[in-house]
Parts: sequence; structure tokens; C-alpha cells
Amino acid sequence: MWERNCKKFAILIALSFMLVNTIIIIPSENVSAGSYDGEDLALAILANSSWLIDSSYSDTDEYGTRQSIVLEQKGTMYPTNGNTFALFSTGIAGTDIITSNENKPGSERGEWFDGGQQGYPRDEVSLEMTLEVPPFMHYLYYDLQFFSAEYPEYVGTQYNDKLTVTVESPSEGTSYYVFDINSGFFLLDSNGISNTGFDIFARSGNPDGVDWVDTYPRYLGADAGASDLIQMGGLDHPVSPGEQITVTIDLRDVGDNQFDSGAFIDNMKFTGYAKTDILARKTVEDLNEAPFEVNDEIKYRITISNTGDADQHNNPGNEFEDILPNDITYVAGSATATSGVINYEEGENKITWDGGVPAESSVILEFHATINTGLSNGTIISNQGTVFWDSNGDRNNDATELTDNPYVDDGIDQDDDNETDDDDPTNLTVTQFEYPDFLIEDFSDDATGGKATQEYYSRQWFETSEDGIAGTSYEVVSGYYYNTPKSFKTKIRQSGSPQYWNYTFEELDGDMISWEAWLACGDASEEANLFLDFENNLGQDIAKIKMEYIEEDDEDTPINWYLELSYWDPELDDYKNLSSDFAGGYLRNDWYKLKIEKYGDNHINYSLYRSGVGLVDSDTGQTLTSEFANFEQLKLYSTKNPIVCPMFFWDEHIIGLS
Repeated sequence: MWERNCKKFAILIALSFMLVNTIIIIPSENVSAGSYDGEDLALAILANSSWLIDSSYSDTDEYGTRQSIVLEQKGTMYPTNGNTFALFSTGIAGTDIITSNENKPGSERGEWFDGGQQGYPRDEVSLEMTLEVPPFMHYLYYDLQFFSAEYPEYVGTQYNDKLTVTVESPSEGTSYYVFDINSGFFLLDSNGISNTGFDIFARSGNPDGVDWVDTYPRYLGADAGASDLIQMGGLDHPVSPGEQITVTIDLRDVGDNQFDSGAFIDNMKFTGYAKTDILARKTVEDLNEAPFEVNDEIKYRITISNTGDADQHNNPGNEFEDILPNDITYVAGSATATSGVINYEEGENKITWDGGVPAESSVILEFHATINTGLSNGTIISNQGTVFWDSNGDRNNDATELTDNPYVDDGIDQDDDNETDDDDPTNLTVTQFEYPDFLIEDFSDDATGGKATQEYYSRQWFETSEDGIAGTSYEVVSGYYYNTPKSFKTKIRQSGSPQYWNYTFEELDGDMISWEAWLACGDASEEANLFLDFENNLGQDIAKIKMEYIEEDDEDTPINWYLELSYWDPELDDYKNLSSDFAGGYLRNDWYKLKIEKYGDNHINYSLYRSGVGLVDSDTGQTLTSEFANFEQLKLYSTKNPIVCPMFFWDEHIIGLS
């Protein structure tokens, strides 16, 4: 109890002076063990001496600077960077045992300086450093271990010496790290910190209060303790690259000046190598549906992405500007942003945005405009904005990035880095819609293995049905084609019939006047056929084509079924042949073009061409129950179920319109 009263009594005593030793230094690479010099302390702690601008040091030892020291090793303490570390103490740093005047076995009344054992000022040691933050670094951290003879008996009391690390950053403000025996990090007692000067044991076996101590290890009686070595985690302070910061390391007695504490500090370094990296994308959408026509309302979307690991702050000036082209007019009140402030500046006819983009995130800007009247067909409206951003983390926008249309690559390398630049402007082409004279489906833009579709200026006019029947092959394929990288494959049995090619010409304001397609076929090994019925929107036949395999008995080959092509002739009430230039008029292994074309009001011209030969046969027949008007679908089906079903490949499918 007497010892606790001594501590309380010590709080009432006040002295008003402190011995201060101040050193202003120039960075040096020389650090020697055993030094008490403030410059050496700074250099022993720092991982890189080039960061040091100056330093100052003070303690309460009126006879020198014994409260700090540079060491190479002490007990369980070793450098975590380089060959040396710094040790600070409220007593004499580096003494072998925390006792009064180093009497052995002594007591826990540690070293005290001017003011006496129970007096003021409390013992204190402080190192202040001015550091310059290197490029792209955003945090300062260090390795730390805290020792105290106040552990364990004074945990939870006011007697807890404090280590405080303060970092003052002009950009990030002031951050602190405070450590004492109440911080919750004390994991080691005297048994785990041998030869550190804090490996003391109460001779009574009970560490409560002020005791006679020695360094003989005891299972009971450990009378000091330490945190584990804390590296990086929890000890980082935010800073910004390029600025000068002030770091203060301060260790002081609290409540009394008897029980000493110490602090190991090393490997102070900057981390968080973080750069801002801006990518800007810009797209345009026709809100009145494609194509882009005069008086249409359009929507621009700009996505500003920060793919780097440093924040793009809201720095002085705008972070985005977009001068609008003369061919469009801004829609009042349409500008929006997911964060920051977006405006339309009427005097300069431009969109501006002011805001930040956090690391690994994006901001989306949108605004509407209308396409002005009086523009000629084919007018290109080009629009590109500029992002202003901070490339070196100094809180000033020193770099620019042009918006890029992600769907266009002009292939130009503007900065000679052997890479094409992502800086294509967002263009739209004004179209005064002109109805086509013909339509082409060559299957080159369709997905392999799926159905085929085709559009004309976003108006879909063709679509095949989807194969969902076992034994049927009805899909876009690659590797077998006439003129383009893909073709359409059909393999149809009766069990998989019918399949369809569907046509929609209403939006194109036209009727079919001709139909043609290239087809590839081969010989077969058994009976098979394929019918093509051209039907209108009422399901009535316009024309009918039959492709049937005929057996040639006099052929001594395993494949002796040859393809015969014919069309339905209503006058004959039967099919009439169209012959190739091969013997028997059959269509042998090759590519052929079949074309039907409206002739007059009620007749059809049929034509057959062979690749590399040209026209090989033609004929004129009557339409069936309907004219070419309102043509809607081609029905493909078979009346046979061959085991080995022949395949047909289709390419260069062209529709002529009135």
C-alpha cells in the first residue's frame, strides 16, 4: 500500500523545468551503435535516409541524452531493417536492469532525472523529424515494441507511461498512435523478454506493488512485460506524395516518474505505392431508336474510371469538360452525375463536372441533346470530352485523358509506344432513312452454332427458327462456305420438319421481287429429299422447290444417289426440272445459286447457276395461289427419314425489293 501512496503523492508534486537538447541535422548515412545523437536516432529508425529533411531531439536528462540510444541488438530486440534500431526510455536507455541506481537486486524504482524520485517534470524523451514523402506513397508505418515495469500491477490504473507517435500531414491532417499498458497489446511478461532490461522478477513471487526484484526467472513473479513486436498493422498514418510531414516520437512518464518504460522503434518507411490511373469512356444512344435522324433525342454517357489504387481527389478546377458540337442542342436539365457536381455552361456550350473518383471505382455522367434539323444524310457528329486528373498525387490536376468510344479503334499510335491509343471520339452518323433495293444475309455476323438474324439499320428483316429437334442440324457454321467465313447448315429429316426462314419487310416499305441463295450439296447413299415452300403471311404458296435424291442403278459406287432440282409448275400440276451441266442434269458435289424472280404479275423466272460456270439452266413458270407480295417465310421440310441424312450449306442469301 505504501508504494501506491508514493505514486499518488508524486502526482501532487510539480516542478517547472525540463532540460532540452535540440539538434538540427543534415541527412547522413552514418549510424553507429551506442550513439545518443538525435541525427543517428532518426537515421537508425528510417528505412531510407534520403527522406529526412531535419530533426530535433529532447529529453529530461540534465547530464546528457541518456534516454535514447542506437543499438544493434539487445536481448530479444533485433533490427527489422538495416543493422541498427532506436531505443527510447523514461530511464536510462540500454541499462541492464530496471532498478534504483542499478543496485542489484535493487527495487523497481527506476531511473529518474531532475526533480527527484517523486517530482516533476515527469521523465520524457522526444524525437521530431521532418520527412519528405516520396512519389506515389500514401502511408507511413514503422515497427514498434513497448516495454514497461508498470506491468502487470498497474494495468487499469492511471500509472501508465505513454508512447505517442504523431504525424502531421498538410493534406491528410494530424494522426496519432498512442501506446501504454492499457492498450491491449501486452502479450509478453518477463519470461519472454530476456536480457532486455525488463526481464525482472519479484523475489517474493508476487509482483503486486514495489518489490525487490532480480533477473532470476520464476514461473510466478514476472514483474514487467512487453507487447509483441508490432509490424505495419495498425500503425500506418495517411500522407500524400511530395509533401513534407512532421513525425514526433514521444515517450513520457504518466502519474509518477518511478517505474520506467521503453520503446523499440525501427523500419519507419512509406508504403501504399498508389497511382491514380484514369480511363474515360463515352457512348451515345438514340432515345428515338436507331438510326440517328434529325430531331432525335440522344443520350451521352461518360464513364470516368479510376483503375489505380490512389484516389483522384476533387482538386482545384474542373475534372471534366465537354464542348458540344454545333450540330446538337443540349436538353435543359438533363445532365446528371452519380457523384460530384455537373453543369451545362450555356455561354461556352459545354458540360463541366467537378468531383473526385475513389481508387478502383467509377463515376457516371449523362446528358441529353437533340440532333439539329437541316443536316444532310451522312453527316458525322463527333464529340469528345476531356478528363483533368492528378497523375502524381500532389492534389493538382496535371494530366488529361480524352474520352474514348469503346466500340471503335482507329488503330492509330499517337505517342509512338507501339500501342494503339484509346482516344477515339464518339461519333454518330445522321441518316435520313432510304429504303433499300436489296438485302443481304451472308451469315458472317451470326454466332456459330446458333440461329441466323439480319438487320438493316437496326430494322430486323430475317431470322431463322432454332433447332430443337433431335437428329436435325439447323445452325450457323464456319469452315464450309461459298464467299464468307460462315454459312448456314441444314440437315432435315421428316422427324425434324418443318424449319423456317422468317422474313419481315414492313419496316422497309417493300415487297420481295427476287430471292436467291448459294447452296452446296453432295451425293448421297440413300433416299432423301428437301422441300422449300415460299409462303405469304396467310400461309399460301408463292413458289415451291423440290430437291430430291434419285438413285442411279448403273453406278457401281457406294454413293449412287444424285440430287435433282425442280420447281412446281401449276400448268403441269407437277414438278419441273432445272438441270445442271453435269450428266443427267444432277447437282453433284459443288456450289450452286438458285434464284427465283418475279416476272410480270403472275409469273416467276427460275435460274440455276454453278460456281465457276455461271448460268446452267433457267425457266419461267406461274405463281401459285399468291403473288410475291407479303412474302413471310420459307418453310424447309422433308418427307423422308434417312439414316444418313444429306447436308446442305447456304451462303450469300440476297433479297431484291420493289
